[in-house]
Amino acid sequence: MNSQSTNSSLSFKEIFELSYWKIVKLFSKKLNDNSHYKHFYTSNFSLSEEFYNDKIILDIGCGPRGSLEWADMVKERIGIDPLADQYLKMGAKEHKMSYLKAYVEDIPFPDNYFDIISSFNSLDHVENMELACREISRTLKPDGLFLLLVDIHTRPTLTEPQTMNWNFIRDYFPEFEILEEKHLERTKTYRIYTNVRNSKLVDENSTRGVLTAKLKKPAKT
Repeated sequence: MNSQSTNSSLSFKEIFELSYWKIVKLFSKKLNDNSHYKHFYTSNFSLSEEFYNDKIILDIGCGPRGSLEWADMVKERIGIDPLADQYLKMGAKEHKMSYLKAYVEDIPFPDNYFDIISSFNSLDHVENMELACREISRTLKPDGLFLLLVDIHTRPTLTEPQTMNWNFIRDYFPEFEILEEKHLERTKTYRIYTNVRNSKLVDENSTRGVLTAKLKKPAKT
């Protein structure tokens, strides 16, 4: 299938997102950004590299920049994204992590499969939040961790159709234990990762910000 017919099967939102990544690659010349993501999986959530030894990890909406390239110690590292096939053609096939075309509303893995699931700057991009969160809970092992970074905003956009508020994790993951939660400032100047690194707390009355949370799925009873 040629690129024209492939692109024509994408939604307008996906075409917009793919165009963004093509621009990023044009200016950065490469897509592997190992040092960038490592901090957010470790120091940002008070987790050591050793914690990930022999774990199975899933990154939701992984993008094409090798979000799990740093994790050589894990048993299995998988990124799912609706644009995964396009990312592989852009150069992601050179990465050590696995890319799989899939939507979070239908994660193609069995129950209780992953030790860790992450969603960094991606969950507000989904079409069906209730189904997405249900799938995260289904595929995460008991006592497994869900790591979340997401923008809080009250107005939907083309690429972020979901509005988000500070009660998100209590509304959608009420059974999970909250191990860590921060409400951070979000500025127009910086993207989500820079805002998280700045770690400036914001008042809960604010309608915009960045939610960062480490949640644990309850053990089987």
